[in-house]
Amino acid sequence: MQLRLEDVGHRFGERPWLFRHVTLTLLPGHSYALVGPSGSGKTTMLGLIAGFSTPQEGSVSREGIARTSWVFQNPHGVPRRQAIDHVALPLLAAGHTLAAAAARAEVLMARVGIGGLAHQEFRALSGGEAQRLMLARALAAAPALLLIDEPTAQLDQATAGEVDAAVQALTEEGVIVVVATHDARTRDACTDILDLATPAYRAGSASGPERADAHGAP
Repeated sequence: MQLRLEDVGHRFGERPWLFRHVTLTLLPGHSYALVGPSGSGKTTMLGLIAGFSTPQEGSVSREGIARTSWVFQNPHGVPRRQAIDHVALPLLAAGHTLAAAAARAEVLMARVGIGGLAHQEFRALSGGEAQRLMLARALAAAPALLLIDEPTAQLDQATAGEVDAAVQALTEEGVIVVVATHDARTRDACTDILDLATPAYRAGSASGPERADAHGAP
C-alpha cells in the first residue's frame, strides 16, 4: 500500500502556482507533517492527496488505499452522547455487533490516550480530549489514509502535547497519516516532513525537502 505524488503542481486559474514539482511516496506506518505558511496550499494538498480534486500538473496514484478518513480542525460531536458512542458508530455501520463495536472502540480510545473517558458525555470533554476522540473515531472506520487538519490550532501547549502524542501513536496502526500543521511541536511529532514553502517546490526544482527525500523524491 502506498500513495505516490509524481511531479505534482497546482494553482487556481491563472493565479500563481501554490507549489510545483512535488514528488513523494507516502507509506504506511509513517506520519507526514504537511507544513508551510498560510496560503502555501496545505489544505489544497490535503484535497489532492484525498482525491477530492485533480492537480493541474502531475499525478497522484493510490495503491491499495480503499478508504480515507479526515479529521478536521474543530471537533464536532453530539453533546449528550457518551464518548464511546462516537467511536462505536462507524464500527456498527460496518456490521459489528454492539459488544464487538464497544470493545474495539475502547481499544482505539486507549490508543490515543483517552481510554478512561469512554462514558463521559461529549460536552464534558476538553478540547484536547475531543480532538483525540475524533482521531479514535477516524481509526474506527479502518482507513488506509488518515488526513488531519491543524489538530492543535485551538489548544493550549499542554493539551496540544497530548494530541501530538496521539498522532505519534497512530503510526503504529499501519496507516498513512498526513497532518497539516503550523505547530512546530506537531511537526516534530511526525516521522517525515513535506514543507510546501521549500524553494524546491516554489521555484521549480524537482527535489524535495530532506526528510521527504527518504520516500522517493528524486
